[in-house]
Amino acid sequence: MTSQSHNSKLPAGRPRQKTSNLLVVASGKGGVGKTFVSITLAHSLAASGKRVLLFDGDLGLANVDVQLGIMPPFDLGDVIAGQVTLEDAICSYQGADAAQSKPGADFHILAGKSGSGSLGSLSGAELNGLIQGLISLSGHYDYLIIDLPAGIDTAVTKLTLEGENVFVVLTDEPTSLTDAYAYIKVIARYDPKTRFHIIVNQAPSKMQGQRTFASLANACRNFLSIELKLAGLVHRDPKVKEAIRHQTPILHRSPDSSAVADIAKISRMITLEI
Repeated sequence: MTSQSHNSKLPAGRPRQKTSNLLVVASGKGGVGKTFVSITLAHSLAASGKRVLLFDGDLGLANVDVQLGIMPPFDLGDVIAGQVTLEDAICSYQGADAAQSKPGADFHILAGKSGSGSLGSLSGAELNGLIQGLISLSGHYDYLIIDLPAGIDTAVTKLTLEGENVFVVLTDEPTSLTDAYAYIKVIARYDPKTRFHIIVNQAPSKMQGQRTFASLANACRNFLSIELKLAGLVHRDPKVKEAIRHQTPILHRSPDSSAVADIAKISRMITLEI
């Protein structure tokens, strides 16, 4: 891969047209459970009958396939190498509800490539080609969820700006709050009209989760003149670690868990409002 070219520069103003069914899931920092939220949100939307494609945008620490316990025949690295097309690299996650012995909700996955660099290492032509390919694919789905890598480099920003709705995942850790604020500040600089939806993950309680959201919302209101929306709280749940450890979606392993119920509320909001 080559370094970024002139073509990868960010647009001077708001993109002319955004992809309405593209849901960007981001965070200022790693370790906040962003990929877990992305997977469970995709699974929950699929369970409600929606056609969903989940794109793992992390070339360095891709782990959607790891958390799902699958080995896709192709991934984004193969696409970038020119071996397959984006469409050919898509695989289906076909789950099963063991408790009720019936098929589970299926959704599609475009896997990343762990250890192969980062989106930021793509050339301008490669990055623009990827973005256009994703936009084209979005026409075949009700929702295209992009699980972005942590950080705020040019590639992350460009992908963010393609979607109308950005879901920022954070926890109550101070570094998570400050990094989420920095991410929102960068994106708002290019498009002040971006719709930011906040998901507070691993919330110890409803009150503490709302307090975490209020801290970020007040900072963005006072210093950036941006109004944030609380998409929902995902309460701290030991079932999450169990599901990740067993490489099984929590919607299958622990369908009655609080985390599943919390993300189901967020998915219902999405289907009603987005």
